[in-house]
Amino acid sequence: MRLTARRTGLATSAAVLGMVLAGCGDEAATGGDLPTVAASFYPLAFVAEWVGGGDVRVVNLTPPGVESHDLELTPRQVGEIAEADLVVYEKGFQPSVDEAVDQNAGDARVEVTEVVPLEDLEDHGEHDDATEDEHADEHEGDDHAHGDLTGDPHVWLDPTLLATIAGAVADGLAEVVPESADAFQERADALVVELVALDEEFSTGLAQCERSVFVTTHEAFGYLAHRYGLEMVGISALSPDAEPSPARLAEVREVIADEGVTTVFYETLVSPKVAETLADDLGVVTAVLDPIEGLTDETEDEDYFTLMRANLGALEEANGCT
Repeated sequence: MRLTARRTGLATSAAVLGMVLAGCGDEAATGGDLPTVAASFYPLAFVAEWVGGGDVRVVNLTPPGVESHDLELTPRQVGEIAEADLVVYEKGFQPSVDEAVDQNAGDARVEVTEVVPLEDLEDHGEHDDATEDEHADEHEGDDHAHGDLTGDPHVWLDPTLLATIAGAVADGLAEVVPESADAFQERADALVVELVALDEEFSTGLAQCERSVFVTTHEAFGYLAHRYGLEMVGISALSPDAEPSPARLAEVREVIADEGVTTVFYETLVSPKVAETLADDLGVVTAVLDPIEGLTDETEDEDYFTLMRANLGALEEANGCT
């Protein structure tokens, strides 16, 4: 799929992003009477901030440093959902948000799984076949972390799918703030331009690599792997806290040895202990591959694009891409 913006003559992305963030920051500081968007976690808040610009105030319900799967809302956050003019969330990803939305939110909502139907990306290649039963058992625990989801929720790791979400957010904002509909669409188009460029960077950067397999603790990267012709081998299942079985660890060790894998990836908001132990045993290194579910104290000054480009660099280095 190749995306194109629906309008031309847009301002440069850097200028647009600067105006967007400046506008949001000013309103947050002054607490103005702008319409409010409650976004359940970082990637959705990022889109809402970019598309909404200075015309809305965006509340990210998942603060930096909080693992998005584990979010438990405070009474104040439930109140923010109730008072929001628009709620942007992914049903099934954060059960506490689902409950608060069902009980308190108005009708103005953008629900991600209605915009981008989720895909079942558990089987990422030949290396998952040998211990399929054991790995399936680990996925049974995902229902707790991911509510009622029936597929991989990490759609934002494919930039082309995040572009689709941006369009839906623009449409949702236009319904609640119709006088700013053109501005919302222009900003969404600008975001699409940047996401197209990012998609092309990934396609080019990962086109010629010594290996296509990468090993990660958390199976969050199925959409990224599918989009760019890679094979993800997860130590744990979709739930970042799931404990891998001994059989799964043995299989991953075999994959690392057979495929010449140089790096075991871990994420920022979950303990790296399993990855470090496995890497030490096999004489390979560890590195961060960020699922961008939320920001940390170290990355709160970053944004989706800088984090995705850091992921691209990490994959290029680990897989010997030229």
